[in-house]
Amino acid sequence: MKKLKNDGTAVNSALLRRPIQRWFPLFLLPTVVAFIIGFVYPFFQGIYLSFCKFTTTSDAAFNGISNYLNALKDATFVHAFWYTALYAVVSLLIINILAFLIAYVLTQGIKGSNLFRTVFFMPNLIGGIVLGYIWSMIFDGILSRYGTSILLETKYGFWGLIILMCWQQIGYMMIIYIAGLQAVPEDLIEAAKIDGATKWQTLIHVTIPNVMPSITICTFLTLTNGFKLFDQNLALTGGQPFSFMADGTIVKTTEMLALNIYNTFYGQSASARGVAQAKAVLFFILVAVISLIQLKTTKEKEVQQ
Repeated sequence: MKKLKNDGTAVNSALLRRPIQRWFPLFLLPTVVAFIIGFVYPFFQGIYLSFCKFTTTSDAAFNGISNYLNALKDATFVHAFWYTALYAVVSLLIINILAFLIAYVLTQGIKGSNLFRTVFFMPNLIGGIVLGYIWSMIFDGILSRYGTSILLETKYGFWGLIILMCWQQIGYMMIIYIAGLQAVPEDLIEAAKIDGATKWQTLIHVTIPNVMPSITICTFLTLTNGFKLFDQNLALTGGQPFSFMADGTIVKTTEMLALNIYNTFYGQSASARGVAQAKAVLFFILVAVISLIQLKTTKEKEVQQ
């Protein structure tokens, strides 16, 4: 009888799955349609427009690769690329090192660790524009005592952006690192202690290799966030201060790639919109390639448990 009951249960389960499988495409269809309308169509239309001269999408005229050539010859775009690359590398190192150290300390059983986690995470809940204006007032209040401003010197703008993003993102990365540290097998830690390893040796040879999945995620997030930074850059410095090149070109010295694309599209003549679209495609390719290389590099170092 028990066998018959089990067989009957299996049959009933199979019968119940059939209607779900039958109606599954119907429930999936709205998501697919929304994805095509919201992402796939605009993405391919953007690629097409990058080869066109246009003021609106209805009057686009194909003009080959001239937009890409103009984008690569644009001194402001080249400056924004190197400035963004430097910012991304510096913020990547500082954010991840500090986030890991804080996470490591908070997983050592200290009192009030939950409170500290909440406090460190809270800045991540504040929007980028609001955060930029808040820190702009803070920096101006400090620097005004020395007769300068964050908008007057490039170095202040750069480190202002670094401080702002560290304050916002360290808490988020800390949570990911805490999850990784808590997943390290206790028996490996105990084995290292029995073998006479110091805390530093245990950290380097046991803990960090086992936290590599968290390092992969946090490195990916901080790297892509660094290259895609826009709203904080717009609110904090707006790209200022200005610098004049030998040919008379005005370069915004703290302008990052996303803000440069925005300013090209909306700040220049309507005929420059094709160039801005070409910059956006180059920007996408750049971020995608760097992210894939980073993911491949860090995943190779992950320990299979």
